[in-house]
Amino acid sequence: MHLLSPLLLLLEYVAFSDSQDWKFEHPTTLYAWEGTCIWIPCSYTIPGNGKVLDNLTVYQNYKWDDKTKDFSGTVLYEKKKVETPHNQGRVQFLGDDKSNCTLHIHPVNAQDNGQLGLRVTSKNDRWMEKIVLNISKMAPPPRINLPSEIRELQEVTLTCQLDFACLGYQIKLQWSLEGTQHNLSSVTSTSLTTKTVFTQSQLTFQPEWTNHGKKLICQLRNDNADGPLSQETVQLDVKHSPKLQITLSHGEANVKEGNSVNMTSLGDAIVKERDSVTMKCQIISSNPQFPRMLWFKDGNPLNEHETLHQEQKTATLTLPSVTKEAAGKYHCEAHNEIGSTKLEVTLQVHYAPEPSTVKITVSPAKEGSKISLTCISQAYPSPINYTWYHNKIEISETGKTFQIPNVFLKHAGNYSCLAKNSVGTGKAGQAAELDVQYSPKEVTMVIQNPTPIREGDDVTLFCNYTSSNPSVTRYEWRTQGSWKEIMPGALVIQKVPWNASPFSCAACNRWCSWASSVNLHVQYAPKGVKVLLISPGSEIYSGHPVLLRCNFSSSYPTDVLFFWKKNGIFLKEGRDLSFDSISPEDAGNYNCLVNNSIGQSTSEAWKLQVLYAPRRLRVSISPKDSVMEGKKAVLMCESDANPPISRYTWFDWNNQNLHHDDQTLRLDPVKVQDSGAYWCQGANRLGMGQSPPRILTVYYTLETCLSPLRTVLYSGVWMLLSSLPSALLKMCILSCLGAPLQE
Repeated sequence: MHLLSPLLLLLEYVAFSDSQDWKFEHPTTLYAWEGTCIWIPCSYTIPGNGKVLDNLTVYQNYKWDDKTKDFSGTVLYEKKKVETPHNQGRVQFLGDDKSNCTLHIHPVNAQDNGQLGLRVTSKNDRWMEKIVLNISKMAPPPRINLPSEIRELQEVTLTCQLDFACLGYQIKLQWSLEGTQHNLSSVTSTSLTTKTVFTQSQLTFQPEWTNHGKKLICQLRNDNADGPLSQETVQLDVKHSPKLQITLSHGEANVKEGNSVNMTSLGDAIVKERDSVTMKCQIISSNPQFPRMLWFKDGNPLNEHETLHQEQKTATLTLPSVTKEAAGKYHCEAHNEIGSTKLEVTLQVHYAPEPSTVKITVSPAKEGSKISLTCISQAYPSPINYTWYHNKIEISETGKTFQIPNVFLKHAGNYSCLAKNSVGTGKAGQAAELDVQYSPKEVTMVIQNPTPIREGDDVTLFCNYTSSNPSVTRYEWRTQGSWKEIMPGALVIQKVPWNASPFSCAACNRWCSWASSVNLHVQYAPKGVKVLLISPGSEIYSGHPVLLRCNFSSSYPTDVLFFWKKNGIFLKEGRDLSFDSISPEDAGNYNCLVNNSIGQSTSEAWKLQVLYAPRRLRVSISPKDSVMEGKKAVLMCESDANPPISRYTWFDWNNQNLHHDDQTLRLDPVKVQDSGAYWCQGANRLGMGQSPPRILTVYYTLETCLSPLRTVLYSGVWMLLSSLPSALLKMCILSCLGAPLQE
């Protein structure tokens, strides 16, 4: 890059001091190498409104000419206002006369290195814009940008960038890693803007610890070139936790070897008691360095002073004489700033079985359930044969576990076992007891009462059983009515009902066993006694046959006798009561009685009603058959009928219908003319009846009788009457009054 001298800058300023600001945007410096091309993204703004570009001249390494008062130099491209071809030699103008000033130079030479000047004019405005070209003989190397830290298995993105891009010259950036046979895949992008011009490749991957210290190369390539045009190489610094390797030996023999690169556990190491074992843990890689190393057994750090010898990058653990207590999981652990790594080995010590114990899945066990017995004995290797004992008697079981699918009382007792492996035979430890439990057996319910049991008696029940394990703790009852438990297993039923259902009891420990139901067979007097009308089906009419039957719902005992009562008076014995031709006199309240050996039950009164037409009609006169005129006479038609008479008809001595339909005929006041015979008819829905006639006699009053005599006296006849004998005169007066004649 060639810098302009201060004088040239001053002249340039003076030359354009009368111009307004032109605004250009383009990369400050563009890079290329001989044989490639230059793509110059460029934009401009002309001062003032509506102006367009008149002339454009591209100079190579221009300078100011004092004589001409203008710039001079090698002209690579010139555009006049008159139409000018866009291509002139190596330079191609890709812009326009308003805002775009993009240029393309192809090919470029090393002599193009320096500065380009874009001389632009528009009417009276002029401007010189400088663009720096950096052209080298050979392709420059790309730049590799690394993150501040790279850790194993953490995804990182690395960038390889070259400040070059040209549409006329295709390049590619290719990645490779030392120790791999294939190129790494990446994503390539190109920028051609007025601010930046570059080609970039991004590599994203998860580095492994084995990549630490390896060379990562980014090569610049062109399809027309045999090899890379240039390249950049960096050495990877991959931070990782320590990587371990364990070497295990006992005696003079090397038993096992493994590392944390491809495993986390070395597996099992098998030794015999009193053997010596050496375990060496070595760091094969760590970044950063200086890790801390420790040995652990079953998760607990080991005493470094007694068993651990640590040198640089190595920690050795020595067990001079192992016992079965030394068996367990050992692991070596190393730490650095990145993290920790551990590698595990399981140490198994061969020894004969220890005294065995028996584990029973369920004890106590319920009778009928399924149980398993397992012989437990610590040994290595595991026992291969077992001997079982029941109550010290050997049984034909040889497995570690045996099952009793349906346990019974005979299986109860003590169980022990012996275990045997390739080292030897162990001893039997303490026996395990199998306790077989069951619900109470042979539960029965006993009635402690004299027989027979009668309704209303108090009944005592006992709940008995033969055996139980565990012991019976309570009793349950299925009873009816009022009861109380007087003691465990004894129950009193107070006033037992006649219809008591069967009773049962259960004896309970953890489980309940029920006795068979017991029927008390309670004896009682007949129940539900009532009178049934067998025939006729509904109403009973006088003269028809009638059948009544005595019925009951239940009786115990079942042998019964039947009796009938009418209106409380004994009538007859037998279940049926029949009438060949019933009469109204048979009506009344009937009860039937049913008797057994326990007692007698009486039905509710059953009312027998006989339906018949009116009968026995008679006329009654009140106050009496003979009455003085002017008084009141009441005649009533009395009858016997069922249903009662619904219609009455009255007749006089001439059989004339009086058109009076009431039961009572009132004559008030009565007249002498009302004297005579009266009779009545009565009717219901069954028929009609007629009474015999009844005579009503009406007498004159004294005043009515004396009234004609006064007339005689005033007429002068009195003298005639006075001459009549006194007896004859008395007879005339009494006859008028209606009194019976007396001598």
